[in-house]
Amino acid sequence: MTIEKSELRRDVGLLSATALNMIDMIGVGPFITIPLIISAMAGPQAMLGWILGAMLAMCDGMVWAELGAAMPGSGGSYRYLKEIYGSKLGKLFSFLFIWQLSFSAPLSIASGCIGLALYSAYLFPSLTPAWLEHTLSVSLPFLGMLQIRVLANGSTCVAIGACLLAMILLYRRIALVSRLSLLLWGGVLGTIAWVITTGLTHFSAARAFDFPPHAFHLDKGFLLGLGAALLISAYDYWGYYNVCFLGDEIKDPVRTIPRALVYSIAAVGAIYIVMNISILGVLPWRELEAAAKSDTHYVISTMMERVYGHWAGVLAALFIMWTAFASVFSLLLGYSRVPYAAAMDGNYFKIFRRIHPVHKIPHVSLIALGAVAILCCFLRLADVIAALVVIRIVIQFLVQSIGLLILRSTHPEAPRPFRMWLYPLPAVLAIAGFLYILVFRKNFARELRYAAVILLTGLVVFFVRAWKNREWPFDEKNPPKQVPAAYQSQG
Repeated sequence: MTIEKSELRRDVGLLSATALNMIDMIGVGPFITIPLIISAMAGPQAMLGWILGAMLAMCDGMVWAELGAAMPGSGGSYRYLKEIYGSKLGKLFSFLFIWQLSFSAPLSIASGCIGLALYSAYLFPSLTPAWLEHTLSVSLPFLGMLQIRVLANGSTCVAIGACLLAMILLYRRIALVSRLSLLLWGGVLGTIAWVITTGLTHFSAARAFDFPPHAFHLDKGFLLGLGAALLISAYDYWGYYNVCFLGDEIKDPVRTIPRALVYSIAAVGAIYIVMNISILGVLPWRELEAAAKSDTHYVISTMMERVYGHWAGVLAALFIMWTAFASVFSLLLGYSRVPYAAAMDGNYFKIFRRIHPVHKIPHVSLIALGAVAILCCFLRLADVIAALVVIRIVIQFLVQSIGLLILRSTHPEAPRPFRMWLYPLPAVLAIAGFLYILVFRKNFARELRYAAVILLTGLVVFFVRAWKNREWPFDEKNPPKQVPAAYQSQG
């Protein structure tokens, strides 16, 4: 099936692409997850999670860079999976990617909205008490009990409002969005700089490296704790691939996409490691662990209040809410292009093909993902993060990394404008890291059930659509491609 020519405008250069990646990566994650990652390993040795997380991001980033340069169109993983696995399995895997995206993308967007709302509770404590708190339980054959916890309070309303505002701001031409991303990026970097400067100027090495007894003893508890810490770290770093979803709107995408990936991962990795260690030098890790247990996540405001006074805590909360909103903005922008690309390819509902006649953006896709994200704002942050990471690893990242190895083996002659450094080591390490996150955690089966349900329902929907449309495996008219079409277009 031929992919129709895109109507999108190439208005995003290297600086804007790197900015979009960085605000997508940073977001609110490091400001609200530090208590969770400290609690996972019960001590400042959790800094291993940030270090190894940066290495995992760079290894997987090499996969995205090679595929993004070779197939520089909108859609990201949808396009890559379809071309790697051919006209049969490629259609199945790319559809499953879109299917899981219908759940994981809104979860990702909602996590930024929830994080913003959690810091708003520092400003307005009356937002915290719950109006509704309930656990939905469903018993599934062969999979066990599936539980979903929902929560509604004043902070939930703030989260929903943030999502709506992002949708409104994105409902305009991409060139205007690109300039707005630079403004948001400036706020993100300013917030980070203030936090790091405060942490380093009030740093206590004894406090930062106050390791508990046997902190690095390689027993089962350490390995499970590291797995939980890496899951949170993976969430904090994710977003480095955002530029790959905007391929049809990137200037000189063959050069810009790999550079934006590498630059953003290197910069954010350095920022995270320095920032989190500096925070540990001001706030004792036991206090951060207690904050995780009490569901109090506005630790940066607590740190600033302790150093400068209450006014600084308020200002920090406002800055981090700005940063969280910048992440929501970038996430919604990138993900809204993926259903559009699938619909243009005939592998998703036709309504998502619609382009706004004036702004030239995929407005139906934008509104649909934003609406589902609003529903996800009723979930708890820890549950959102765990479900998001596991679902995406199982149905996207592992299949994509393995696919690159297959593509290198089956089509070594295909043009590759960017070649992975030290191939195949980064891809192999990325696969190993993702598998470790999946199984080396306490209660790991809970999130795997979510992924299993989404995978099974996606298979059912795919085969029902294929039967109705008389497509593979119910029709054998389309022979498998010998060389991926997207690679042929680059030759």
